[in-house]
Amino acid sequence: MKIGILQAGHVPDALIEETGDYCNLFAEFLDGHGFVFDCYSVVDMQFPTDAGAADGWLITGSRHGVYENHPFIPPLEALTREIYRQEVPLVGICFGHQIIAQALGGSVEKYAGGWSVGATEYRLGEAPVVLNAWHHDQVTTPPDEATVLGSSEFCQYAFLGYGAKAFSVQAHPEFNSTFVKGLIDTRGRGVVPESLLEKATTKLSVENSSTLLAEKIATFFKSPDKAA
Repeated sequence: MKIGILQAGHVPDALIEETGDYCNLFAEFLDGHGFVFDCYSVVDMQFPTDAGAADGWLITGSRHGVYENHPFIPPLEALTREIYRQEVPLVGICFGHQIIAQALGGSVEKYAGGWSVGATEYRLGEAPVVLNAWHHDQVTTPPDEATVLGSSEFCQYAFLGYGAKAFSVQAHPEFNSTFVKGLIDTRGRGVVPESLLEKATTKLSVENSSTLLAEKIATFFKSPDKAA
């Protein structure tokens, strides 16, 4: 099964030699589930020819806001709507979570409550899960088609489902603790409040639920009707 990764940003230069870019992170995150991957760096205006070029699509995170004026955002929104219209399974992570919501009529804002960084506890259905977060923006109004699947006290719309068409997550299940530590050192200083960075640093050893989310996303791609 071919998964098209729509890369909406780049890993910091200081980390990319060790980790690879976001396409590499997601290929590693979903390794072992029988997928092959095509990468499209949409942030650099590299787009697939059409929504049928892959069996499933995944939109990555980004340092950019979905409401900002960047050349790649309008065509990415249009592609998102076409993927959704054609019912090709679509997954969004962080920025991807937000762009799906915005493209389908929801709203996204820079959250007045501030940042969420590091290991964070959510409720996904009835189950507690811990995932690494790194965001200031949030979905503030989901699209009419969306169902809220999970949340936290800080993030009301942390997991959204769109039946068999799409599934999205505000947190970063593809981020391990080493990567979060790299973000703290390369992107966090002077941007994220120091108190939040210190708190995130104390949680680097906390076990997270990334394997559970990888299995859930893989199941959605393979059998969206069953996973919906």
